[in-house]
Amino acid sequence: MIALTVSLQVVPGCRDDFLKAIEENAARSFGDEPGCRYFDVVCDLSDDHHFVFHEVYDDEAAVEAHRAAPHFKVWREAAAKYVVPGSQVNTLSRRLFHHS
Repeated sequence: MIALTVSLQVVPGCRDDFLKAIEENAARSFGDEPGCRYFDVVCDLSDDHHFVFHEVYDDEAAVEAHRAAPHFKVWREAAAKYVVPGSQVNTLSRRLFHHS
Protein backbone atom coordinates (compact mmCIF):
# COMPACT_ATOMS: atom_id res chain seq x y z
CA MET A 1 0.00 0.00 0.00
CA ILE A 2 1.10 3.53 -0.81
CA ALA A 3 0.18 6.43 1.46
CA LEU A 4 -0.12 9.96 0.15
CA THR A 5 -0.10 12.72 2.74
CA VAL A 6 -0.94 16.23 1.61
CA SER A 7 -0.57 19.27 3.86
CA LEU A 8 -1.78 22.69 2.75
CA GLN A 9 -3.02 26.10 3.79
CA VAL A 10 -6.28 27.57 2.46
CA VAL A 11 -6.55 31.18 1.33
CA PRO A 12 -8.40 33.29 3.93
CA GLY A 13 -12.05 33.70 2.98
CA CYS A 14 -12.05 30.59 0.76
CA ARG A 15 -12.55 27.87 3.37
CA ASP A 16 -16.17 27.02 2.49
CA ASP A 17 -15.48 26.80 -1.24
CA PHE A 18 -12.35 24.75 -0.55
CA LEU A 19 -14.32 22.31 1.62
CA LYS A 20 -16.93 21.80 -1.10
CA ALA A 21 -14.22 21.10 -3.66
CA ILE A 22 -12.18 18.70 -1.54
CA GLU A 23 -15.26 16.88 -0.28
CA GLU A 24 -16.25 16.17 -3.89
CA ASN A 25 -12.72 15.09 -4.82
CA ALA A 26 -12.41 12.81 -1.79
CA ALA A 27 -15.83 11.23 -2.37
CA ARG A 28 -15.15 10.65 -6.07
CA SER A 29 -11.66 9.31 -5.38
CA PHE A 30 -12.88 6.79 -2.83
CA GLY A 31 -16.08 5.93 -4.70
CA ASP A 32 -14.85 5.84 -8.29
CA GLU A 33 -11.25 4.65 -8.02
CA PRO A 34 -10.87 0.94 -7.23
CA GLY A 35 -7.28 1.50 -6.03
CA CYS A 36 -8.19 4.18 -3.47
CA ARG A 37 -8.60 2.60 -0.02
CA TYR A 38 -8.86 5.71 2.17
CA PHE A 39 -9.23 9.42 1.64
CA ASP A 40 -9.47 11.31 4.90
CA VAL A 41 -9.48 15.11 5.14
CA VAL A 42 -8.55 16.57 8.51
CA CYS A 43 -8.35 20.13 9.81
CA ASP A 44 -5.78 21.41 12.28
CA LEU A 45 -7.35 22.16 15.67
CA SER A 46 -5.35 25.35 16.09
CA ASP A 47 -5.70 26.67 12.51
CA ASP A 48 -8.98 26.11 10.67
CA HIS A 49 -7.31 26.96 7.34
CA HIS A 50 -4.64 24.25 7.61
CA PHE A 51 -5.63 20.83 6.23
CA VAL A 52 -4.02 17.43 5.87
CA PHE A 53 -5.24 14.67 3.59
CA HIS A 54 -4.46 11.05 4.41
CA GLU A 55 -4.90 8.94 1.29
CA VAL A 56 -4.08 5.26 0.84
CA TYR A 57 -3.79 3.53 -2.53
CA ASP A 58 -3.10 -0.06 -3.55
CA ASP A 59 0.13 0.85 -5.34
CA GLU A 60 1.87 3.59 -7.31
CA ALA A 61 -0.23 2.77 -10.40
CA ALA A 62 -3.36 3.57 -8.36
CA VAL A 63 -1.83 6.93 -7.35
CA GLU A 64 -1.16 7.68 -11.02
CA ALA A 65 -4.74 6.63 -11.91
CA HIS A 66 -5.97 9.02 -9.22
CA ARG A 67 -3.96 11.88 -10.70
CA ALA A 68 -5.33 11.06 -14.18
CA ALA A 69 -8.99 10.91 -13.08
CA PRO A 70 -11.37 13.58 -14.43
CA HIS A 71 -12.39 14.69 -10.92
CA PHE A 72 -8.73 15.26 -10.04
CA LYS A 73 -8.48 17.82 -12.85
CA VAL A 74 -11.50 19.62 -11.39
CA TRP A 75 -9.87 19.48 -7.96
CA ARG A 76 -6.60 20.95 -9.27
CA GLU A 77 -8.53 23.86 -10.80
CA ALA A 78 -10.19 24.50 -7.43
CA ALA A 79 -6.90 24.13 -5.57
CA ALA A 80 -5.37 26.80 -7.81
CA LYS A 81 -8.00 29.21 -6.47
CA TYR A 82 -8.26 28.14 -2.83
CA VAL A 83 -4.83 26.87 -1.73
CA VAL A 84 -2.12 29.33 -0.67
CA PRO A 85 0.57 29.14 -3.37
CA GLY A 86 3.61 27.21 -2.19
CA SER A 87 1.90 25.83 0.91
CA GLN A 88 1.09 22.37 -0.41
CA VAL A 89 3.46 19.57 0.53
CA ASN A 90 2.85 16.05 -0.86
CA THR A 91 4.57 13.04 0.66
CA LEU A 92 4.41 9.53 -0.81
CA SER A 93 5.31 6.69 1.53
CA ARG A 94 4.87 2.98 1.95
CA ARG A 95 2.30 2.04 4.57
CA LEU A 96 3.85 -0.44 7.00
CA PHE A 97 1.17 -0.86 9.68
CA HIS A 98 -2.53 -0.13 9.95
CA HIS A 99 -4.65 -0.61 13.06
CA SER A 100 -8.42 -0.50 12.85
